[in-house]
Amino acid sequence: MTIPSTDTTAHGEASFVCHVTTARVSAYPDPLILAASEQVTLGENDTTWPRFVWCTTRQGKSGWVPAAYLDRQGTMGILLREYDATELSVDVGEELTILDKEGGWFWCANHDGQRGWVPAENVVVP
Repeated sequence: MTIPSTDTTAHGEASFVCHVTTARVSAYPDPLILAASEQVTLGENDTTWPRFVWCTTRQGKSGWVPAAYLDRQGTMGILLREYDATELSVDVGEELTILDKEGGWFWCANHDGQRGWVPAENVVVP
């Protein structure tokens, strides 16, 4: 899906506006947050979102990470960039700003400044 650029963020990143068509409540209240170069143990790819891999930190915290963000080394992976697995809870009709996209999900900001991932299938770009 190609999204036309409509604006830029304060950091100069391209941003795009979308509207929520299907409400969603975050399923993970304690999201995985990883630093670039952090090492994780790799698990299976998600069956619904195959471009995401189940990863576990050295501290035992687990969550889904985009495969594109990982340098795979056998059963271990090294984060190529920082990653925040926060999912944004959204309501139908809500307007969001898309800041990034990965594996069928958009990293969005709402009008309150909260940021998180939303499935692309839950929004429409006007």
